[in-house]
Amino acid sequence: MGTFKKYLAEVIGTFVLVTFGCGTACAVGCDSANGGGYILTALASGLIIVAMAYSIGNISGCHINPAVSLAMLIRKQLSPTDFVGYVVSQLIGSTLGCLVLGIVFGFDCGFGANQIQSGWTNGNAGSALLVEIILTFVFVLAIIGVTSKVENGAVAGLVIGLSLTLVHILGIALTGTSVNPARSLMPAIFAGGDALSQVWIFIVGPLVGGALAAVVYGFLEKDDTKADK
Repeated sequence: MGTFKKYLAEVIGTFVLVTFGCGTACAVGCDSANGGGYILTALASGLIIVAMAYSIGNISGCHINPAVSLAMLIRKQLSPTDFVGYVVSQLIGSTLGCLVLGIVFGFDCGFGANQIQSGWTNGNAGSALLVEIILTFVFVLAIIGVTSKVENGAVAGLVIGLSLTLVHILGIALTGTSVNPARSLMPAIFAGGDALSQVWIFIVGPLVGGALAAVVYGFLEKDDTKADK
């Protein structure tokens, strides 16, 4: 039952992330030319993580992101079985969120799907992949760092949420900011078109960025331990 509850928490968390994050993008617009919508979408994404971290964090860890789950797998804080269970749960939650968005906004709403933004002068698949790797690296590094010490528990959700807001502020104008394959895959499937043809960027980039964050933090952590001795 404990395992089921963890998976259910990940379904709920990812559902909320897609419904409110992508839903905000659908409601207000999140292109860089639309300043108010840009900031609202960035803030919504961060505030969702704060809300979910303090509600389901003690149940599943509030990954709600395969890139985070991969990082925890690499750090041996998540078993291979739970990694698969978490990712499946995250995709289910994302699917449910997209269904709600379709009902509320119409199934032609775009679903807040990630794409290389038209206003990005140097935008191409390679640069978008690099952006997603860097954004996810920063985000997941912050997660690992703040959750690595028990005494940070009271502020961890706030730090993680603000970190997600930070990467959105830069990334929205470039890729729409994914840093989360579950957040990107299902909206792309529902939206179709260019979003679906580009979705590989928003799967590969975050997974690479999350894995790099786990490896780099592990290296820094070991050096720090040696220095203390």
